[in-house]
Amino acid sequence: MAISESSEFDQHEQVCWFADPASGLKAIVAIHSTKLGPAVGGTRFWPYPTERLAVDDALRLSRAMSYKCALAGAPFGGGKAVIVGDPGVLKTRPLLHAYGKYLNRIGTVFCTGEDVGFSVADCEIIREVSPYIAGTNSAGAGDPSIHTAQGVFHGLRAVLEARLDRDDFSGVHVAVQGLGNVGSRLCQLLAEAGARLTVADVRSERADQLARELGAQVVDAELIHAVDADIFAPCALGGIVNERTLPQIKAKAIAGAANNQLAAATLGAELQRRNILFAPDYVINAGGVIGAVEEASRVPGRAQQSLEPVEVRLLRIHERLRDIFNRAELERTTPEAMATRIAQELIARAGR
Repeated sequence: MAISESSEFDQHEQVCWFADPASGLKAIVAIHSTKLGPAVGGTRFWPYPTERLAVDDALRLSRAMSYKCALAGAPFGGGKAVIVGDPGVLKTRPLLHAYGKYLNRIGTVFCTGEDVGFSVADCEIIREVSPYIAGTNSAGAGDPSIHTAQGVFHGLRAVLEARLDRDDFSGVHVAVQGLGNVGSRLCQLLAEAGARLTVADVRSERADQLARELGAQVVDAELIHAVDADIFAPCALGGIVNERTLPQIKAKAIAGAANNQLAAATLGAELQRRNILFAPDYVINAGGVIGAVEEASRVPGRAQQSLEPVEVRLLRIHERLRDIFNRAELERTTPEAMATRIAQELIARAGR
């Protein structure tokens, strides 16, 4: 399996394969860039159908982390780890310890944390054997979903201004897909701000419970993208905007916490043609990495950072998105193309 033959390969600096037969661990770490600093990125524990798909996901997500860190002003590069398998079946303390020991081998260039299938509790177990883990309750930042949801909320304010010409959520209809830690917290923030919510999750009982708590409407998880809402907020897995779903999307804007919301890069231009504003996911969902900067800078081999309060840094997601929307409109390009250009310029400048 030649890594460079993957369509997601983008001159990545390093790709590592780890295996521990005794525990069943199979893990891939992709490091896209360290020009801005040591790489950071969560660990995704997922039952990929093939190892090729796992590699592709690690490559794609690590590149997005490079851009996310650059646009968030975080002094880190982009990396990502994936553990191949069903976490409900494979995840054990010995497996997590084995993973932590492998992290020790590459800790000078990579630090990880929570992601899909990989919890704060898992991070705490890994910290027993490795310091190269962030997002733990014992060491600082804790659950990154809190900061991610807050950052998405700030980003949605920029979407309101750009697409609806308003600065408050009162009566704004938001359709939220995915009610995990980030999605449910985002719904709470939106409800408190006066938004009208339609929600969906593959776990219907979770959607029903949140709807009762917040007075939201529930639709089937397969239909949430087609709700006639002001904003569609994907907060589940990626690829929700694809050739099948795009013609069904009625929202004026798409802005949420999910990574890789566009199944193909060409779909951004099609969204623009349909006058649907898209908030690049690696800009709007950067709250987790912003919240973890202080903790990540304390792992061995990192320079200590003098930082503003996290609330101030999270607010800059609104400013960054507003700038991206304005520049994209002036230059007649898509927001994601503009965001990518800005991120690449920041990384290249650091490299020089």
